[in-house]
Amino acid sequence: MYNSSLLVIQKLLSTNAYLGHRIPTSDFQGYLYGFRNEMAIINLEKTLICLRRACNLIESIIRAKGHFLLVNTDPEYNKIVQQMAKRTNQSYINHKWIGGFLTNRKHMKNVQKHFQNFSAHSKLKDASTSSPFDFFPHFRKMQKCFEGIMTHDIPDCLVIINANKNSMAILEANQLQIPIVSLVDSNISNRLQKLITYPIPVNDDSIQFVYLFCNLITKTVILSQSAWPLSRKPLSRGRRP
Repeated sequence: MYNSSLLVIQKLLSTNAYLGHRIPTSDFQGYLYGFRNEMAIINLEKTLICLRRACNLIESIIRAKGHFLLVNTDPEYNKIVQQMAKRTNQSYINHKWIGGFLTNRKHMKNVQKHFQNFSAHSKLKDASTSSPFDFFPHFRKMQKCFEGIMTHDIPDCLVIINANKNSMAILEANQLQIPIVSLVDSNISNRLQKLITYPIPVNDDSIQFVYLFCNLITKTVILSQSAWPLSRKPLSRGRRP
């Protein structure tokens, strides 16, 4: 997947992936190269190692015909995440996490089915009329939450763009021992960092890096899907090493 580690690191440098915050958290110190102009500098060699580990996990999940859930709450990245989900045929959430989405599946399945029935019914209406979502704020909120969900099954992995803004998703996934791949910036809380199975130390405010990351995951999925005829058994959902 990688022709040269040096070339990849140069690409990461061009996205400003190495720029951290002024005051990094204590548990993040191991991912730092040092400081420059009072700013934390992230060690991109360690970022590259973590990217490879994350891609290996995604590859194993897809080869076993599993699926992952993309989680993002930054509107700036919405389009990137939507495009990635569409190309990889994976589910995504571009809205505030709903409490119990993973840990209260029975209720969430009912809510999803209710939304899907309402959505299907609305499509039977005259296209020239206003959308039913315009008159039902509750369903408009549901549309934002569930429009990217393609399955009722528990995901084999969570891929999170902004960890600090998705603590509830991380806690629920950890409770169910679902592996978590997440970008982690130097201001990630120590509590959350300990719960992330596959952290990727990086400047998560860089839209260039987020695009690069999503493109890398997309290529990994597409290549892994080509090996589906060789897959033998589904991947267990226990916590990965």
